[in-house]
Amino acid sequence: MVLKSSFAFLVVATLAVFSSYTPQAEAHSWADCIDWKFKNTKTKNWKEGTCKGYARRYPLGKAFGSLDSADPNRHYQQVHSHPEKALPCSNGKAGAEPGSNETRGSPVSKAYGGKYGRMTVTTVGDTLCVRWPAKNHAKKNEPNNKVQINLSKVKNGKDISQQELLKNTVALLPFKNCMSGSNEDRRACGGCFKVPVRASGIYLLQWRWMLNKNEWYTSCADIQIGK
Repeated sequence: MVLKSSFAFLVVATLAVFSSYTPQAEAHSWADCIDWKFKNTKTKNWKEGTCKGYARRYPLGKAFGSLDSADPNRHYQQVHSHPEKALPCSNGKAGAEPGSNETRGSPVSKAYGGKYGRMTVTTVGDTLCVRWPAKNHAKKNEPNNKVQINLSKVKNGKDISQQELLKNTVALLPFKNCMSGSNEDRRACGGCFKVPVRASGIYLLQWRWMLNKNEWYTSCADIQIGK
C-alpha cells in the first residue's frame, strides 16, 4: 500500500513538472526597425528612441523581439542550397523557414500604414540606423557575423534578384553591436550607415544576416530616397 501511494505521488509530481515546463523556442533575428532615431545621439541607446521606418508589413504594437513566436513569424530563412540564388524577400511560402509576407506591395504603400509601420523616407547622405533583436546570438561564444545592408539601384520597380542585391552591398554591420542586459533574447542591437547616391525614387533595402554556414535570414523594406 505504501509502495502504491509512493508511486502515485511520483507520477503526479512528474506530470506537474512537465506541465509547468515551457520549451524555449528557436530564436533567429530580423530587422525590427529600418530608420531608428536615437533619443540621445551621444549615448545611442537602441531602446530609447523612435522608429521612423519599418520593414514591409511590419505589425505595430508588438513587444520588442517577440515576433519569432508570431504566426507567421518574421525570421525568413533562405534555402540552404545556393542561398545566393534564393528568394530575397519572403513570400510567406518559400524558404527553409518561410516567415511572413515581405513581397513588394502593389502599390508600394499597401505594405505600410494602418496596422503596419510607416515606410522609411530619407535623403542621399542621410544616416539610417537599423535595429534588430539579439535573439540569444550576441553571447561571447557566438560569432560576430556581419549584417549585410543591400540596396537596389532599380527605382520604382520590382524586386531584383538576390544575386543582383549582392552586387549592391552598401554596408556591413557587426551583428553583436548590442545593448548590455541579462535577457540575451531581447537585447537590442543595431548599426548605422550613410545613404548612398541614388536618383529620387523608391528602392528595395534588404537586411541579410548569416547565423551558420548557408543559413541566411533576411528582412525587406522599401525606402523612399530624395535629394
